[in-house]
Amino acid sequence: MADSPGGKERRVVPVEEEEASGPNGGVAETKGPKHAETETETREQPAAGPKPGQEEQQHEAGGESSTVAPAPADALPHWTQPACHPLQNYEEDFDEDDDNDSALGDDGASSTASLSASILEYRTIHGRTYHSNIGNAEYWGPNDDRQLESMDLSHHAFTLLLEDKLFLAPIPDDVQKVLDVGTGSGIWAIDFADKYPQAEVIGTDLSPTQPGWVPANVKFEVDDATLVWTFRPNVFDFVHMRDLFGSIQDWNSLYRQAYKCIKPGGYIEDFECSVVISSDDGSVAPGMACYDWGRIFHEAGRKMGRPMDVVERGIVPAGLKAAGFVDVVERRYRLPLTAWPADKRLREVGAIQHWAAQEGLEGYAMYLLTQQLKWAPERVQLLLACIRKELRSNKLHPYAWVQVTYGRKLEVGE
Repeated sequence: MADSPGGKERRVVPVEEEEASGPNGGVAETKGPKHAETETETREQPAAGPKPGQEEQQHEAGGESSTVAPAPADALPHWTQPACHPLQNYEEDFDEDDDNDSALGDDGASSTASLSASILEYRTIHGRTYHSNIGNAEYWGPNDDRQLESMDLSHHAFTLLLEDKLFLAPIPDDVQKVLDVGTGSGIWAIDFADKYPQAEVIGTDLSPTQPGWVPANVKFEVDDATLVWTFRPNVFDFVHMRDLFGSIQDWNSLYRQAYKCIKPGGYIEDFECSVVISSDDGSVAPGMACYDWGRIFHEAGRKMGRPMDVVERGIVPAGLKAAGFVDVVERRYRLPLTAWPADKRLREVGAIQHWAAQEGLEGYAMYLLTQQLKWAPERVQLLLACIRKELRSNKLHPYAWVQVTYGRKLEVGE
């Protein structure tokens, strides 16, 4: 496939090595939550208390209930008030720098589009480029270098959050065929192919923005996962998805198609992030741009008919079970959004994710807010500038929930 525009090398933000101090050597209790994860076979919590290093969560109707603490006395002003308007002084600091044994079926009416001039006719909206009008033209994420770099940074943060794991599903070491749906920059597929050189890895996406120099056992195809899949039945050992929130109208249909294409006994895993910026100490409070971010995105998702509140509604575990997957396991993690945790690893996760946000915030917001909510671009920039200002203030201890869910396809005769 063609190189990504500009062909530039992705970078990872360096992180200071000093260990921050906090009570009990962990995350400072006054600054927010310790890293925690929960694992459930269903969406309800087990009766037993949390394991060491874990925190129990309460779920209601597939989501979770929480109470926001009162805002601290020195909280920043409402982002729409003049005291919070940083636009005149704000300056963005961006660096602009076949295998014959194909998994595709024989049906000529394939939804996989061949690379052609029309695929490369990207749309430009308010200075950002988006995939062509072929397929799902409502997809809201840009495909330019700035956004791809943000995605690569988030990939490193996600992998570090999972303790240097690319996935959690218990797939065998001799895995043979793997599909990465919505591969984006292709970085997950490339890392997987490097780790499992015997596996054939296919990454699909709406745009051919993946690099040209890749391991011999990985290939990328232009495809729209919301259309009918034409991969042969029972062909993949593992299907991986990540951050499809806001992209899917019918999640149950997506998982049913994946079920059809997975071998008996094979696995599916979906890694989804909440767009809600949370805090446990009330530092992210009403009136702040960070507080409003999730509400704004949820509204845009409702207008598109493609939900953004995938984590809150428990869409993934419910959808996997409805498709027929068994042994469904859900784990939730707090993803720090800045380098506030005392824990060294989580502080690095937060530092990388903060850098990713600096690169990617505009791309996340510009299409959705101008095209779906009809905001003026200047209003979008005001929101983004205020969020950046709040994240740099050192008064916040923000995080977003990450949900990793995997399930297994039944064996024959099981």
